[in-house]
Order: sequence, then structure tokens, then C-alpha cells
Amino acid sequence: MTAETGTNPTESDRGEIRAAAARVLQLEADALGKLADGLDESFDAAVALLSGIKGKLVVSGMGKSGHVARKIAATLASTGTPAHYVHPGEASHGDLGMIGRDDGVLALSNSGETVELNDLVAYAKFRRIPLLAMVGRAPSTLAAAANVALVLPPVPEACPLGLAPTTSTTMQLGLGDALAVALMEWRGFSANQYGALHPGGRLGREFVKVDELMHKDGELPICNPDTPMSAAILTMTEKRFGCVGVVDDDGALIGVVTDGDLSRHMDDGLMAKVVGDVMTRAPKTIHTGALAAEALGFMNANKITCLFVAADAAAPSKPIGILHVHDILRAGIA
Repeated sequence: MTAETGTNPTESDRGEIRAAAARVLQLEADALGKLADGLDESFDAAVALLSGIKGKLVVSGMGKSGHVARKIAATLASTGTPAHYVHPGEASHGDLGMIGRDDGVLALSNSGETVELNDLVAYAKFRRIPLLAMVGRAPSTLAAAANVALVLPPVPEACPLGLAPTTSTTMQLGLGDALAVALMEWRGFSANQYGALHPGGRLGREFVKVDELMHKDGELPICNPDTPMSAAILTMTEKRFGCVGVVDDDGALIGVVTDGDLSRHMDDGLMAKVVGDVMTRAPKTIHTGALAAEALGFMNANKITCLFVAADAAAPSKPIGILHVHDILRAGIA
């Protein structure tokens, strides 16, 4: 198949194009399978080496390996392993100063003979800085210099010329992800820790907690069981939550009066009653450390629009905040 500039592919051409794409994907998938099957004690040693670094991990590589190294550094940093990328050429011109004695180095080179990495490797060895290598060939200079070497299985590049880094960079990416996830599990890296490192965008919104959105202190609509319903209605109107919480002498939440309770008692001498006669007992609450998304799901399941927030999940507990469904939706959580 040879295309002329500006011509549209024929049906036959399109079939060949898709076949070429499928061949590439299959070759790379097979390579990842071989990589997974070949994991051995070297991978265990790599995880142990990285978990023992007290400072940060400097990741470096040249060319396509450099692009992969940037991604690996970003993935590690976002999953609890402080890491950043250093270009090997810049390292030779002053950026070696970014590497401290408590740091470690991860160097990527498919050939294992990338000359631009020489100064970085020499510096790590001289300073006795832990060096992890990800290489496509062993023996090689980089593999021999490293404290631990992760060697990719010998598979052909997906490029028909066998030259453009394709299969090899896919394996590098996959191995980098495997290291990051293995370290997460080894360290017990939690969802809350992950959320703290992703405060922006959708990921950040998914980890917003109830106490970041709730209303508290003077905004709480609160009364006691002996409060006349006329006063309770005024509180409901003033606070604009459509409900009022009922607390006992110890400040524990024992009930709630909602618009629904008002409707049910409207023809029953409502204004002559006190709050204790009208309230719904044992109201549903959520604890302060819960995720806002969890609170939204709880509201939807119970068909309520407001939820009191308690310091302790056990009831009855003192209310420390109140959350309206609109607060959650305004935060972009849905």
C-alpha cells in the first residue's frame, strides 16, 4: 500500500490500514504479556530500592525513553513516590545539583549504552546514590552500573523497519506503571492520600469531604424539644435549609423537623404543638470525615435534601454541621 499525497484511501487501503494498526497493537500486547510473565526477583529488588529512598527519585532518559521517563516520574509523584524528571543533557550542565544524597536515580535506555546518561550514572555511583536501570539489553554499560537492573524481554519493535521505538517504549511505560502501583500497595497508599495530591479537576472533586462544604456554628438550624412550633418555623425560614434539628440538654441530635413533618401535622393543631410532638426521631446523619460524594449518594438513597453532620457516626451525637444537596451540586459533585 503506497498512498499519494492528498488521495483518499480505497476500501482495500482502509483494510490494510486497520490490519497494520491491529498488528502493532497485538505485537505490543504480546510484549506486555512477556514482560508480565518474566517478572522476577529483580522487580522485587527494584521495589525495595525505591521504597527505601528517603528523598526523591530522579528519573532520566534520552529521546523516546526521555518522554517515557517524564510520564513515569509524573505517575510516581502522583501515587506517593516523590519524583521528577531531569534531562540527561541538562544534568551534565549543572542539573546534577538537583540530586541529593538521600535521593535515587531511575535511568531508562533501551540500548543500555546511551552516552548522554554517562555523567548522570557516574555522579550516582560516585555519590553512592541508589541507581535503578530500565534497559532493553543486558549485558550493557547501564545494566552493569546499576544497583538493580530491570531488563525488558527481547521482542521486535512494531515499526516495520524495526527502528522506531514502539514496542520497547510500551514496555517501559507498562513497567513504570507496575512499579508505581506496586509501591502504592506496598506502602498502603490510601484514596485520601491520592485525593490530596489531585485537588484539581474531576479527581479532586471526587475526594472533597463533607467538612469542606458543610455549614456550621451560627448557620445551624437548631432548637430543643420544648420549642414552640411557631418559633421552630421561624428558625426554618431564617436558616433556609427546610428543616430544623432537635437537640437534647447535652446537645445531642435526637430529632429533626422537616417540611414533610409540617405538612403531616398541618391539620392537627400544628401551631399549638411543641417541636417534640412533631419531630422525626433518630434522624439520619453523616460523619465529618465522609466524602461529599458519599453524602450525595446517602441523600439520594433516603430521598432527603439535607443532612446533619456529626463528629461521631454513632447516634445520638452532637451536630457540628449541616449539608444541603445544593452545596454538593455546586461543588461539581454529581
